[in-house]
Amino acid sequence: MNNADKFVLVHEELALNPALPDTSLELENGEEKQQTIESWASITWRRFKKDKMALGSLWFLLAVILVAILAPVLSPYDPVKTVGDFGAAPSAEFLLGTDDVGRDNLSRLIYGSRVSMIVGIGSVIIYTIIGITLGLLSGFFGGWVDSIIMRISEVFMAYPRFMIILVIVSLIGPNMWTVMFVMGLMGWPPLCRLVRGEVLKIKTLDYVSSAVVTGYTPSTIVFQHILPNALSPILVNFTFGIALAVLTEASLSFLGLGVQPPASSWGNMLTAAQSLNILTNEPWRWIPPGLCILFTVLAINFLGDGLNDAIGSDAK
Repeated sequence: MNNADKFVLVHEELALNPALPDTSLELENGEEKQQTIESWASITWRRFKKDKMALGSLWFLLAVILVAILAPVLSPYDPVKTVGDFGAAPSAEFLLGTDDVGRDNLSRLIYGSRVSMIVGIGSVIIYTIIGITLGLLSGFFGGWVDSIIMRISEVFMAYPRFMIILVIVSLIGPNMWTVMFVMGLMGWPPLCRLVRGEVLKIKTLDYVSSAVVTGYTPSTIVFQHILPNALSPILVNFTFGIALAVLTEASLSFLGLGVQPPASSWGNMLTAAQSLNILTNEPWRWIPPGLCILFTVLAINFLGDGLNDAIGSDAK
């Protein structure tokens, strides 16, 4: 095998394993030993664990997701049924009291985590798929494909995103699924432009040129050589996107255009507790959902910062 063939094979291996450390070879007693190659994920995880705030945020979010999944088991009462006196104070029977129509606040808080996680994660998955697909097409093919996709993204970004979501949801009808899909369809332009920039940078590298010369198809080059190397900023964007989606859903529910009663969400629990009498005399009605939103968003942001630092170390 000549040097040119070795060059192509090495770059193909690096393309399939982004951020892969060089394999170290040692000679001992005349025999060659190859050290264990750590995967990109294991290296990132080792760096991530050093950030105690990010690691704690990860466990907190996993606990929130677990509570959302096990809501029917953990909830002491049906969140939509009247089970006690109207506006009862916290007691041994109702740990967070009841609302204006006698529904258990703790049960509604637990079920509210489901809404936040479904809307937050679901909407980000939708716009991530759209953004990655359009960003890859735009960056790789360029020309008129790039121009059309970029002009469409600029149209979407020219208007305030929250106001557009507000208008569309009010026209279609507010519910959890509508909010999730509208947020997903409106959130792709920033990610699309991010992926496009990464593709434009990566496709000029030597190993991509080697893949083109070798005769790989465009789809193989994009999904095996380019996309794996663009995953780092996509992962970071994904985590921050969930935090924004949770806040947006809570804001829509607070305005009455999100999840509608009797279904429970943290946002509409705050809406039901916005009177001056409740704010002053019944803090157990609004403090728990407010703290849930606050800590969840903070945890997601700390997680995103930790991922950014762990992944960014590769470039240092």
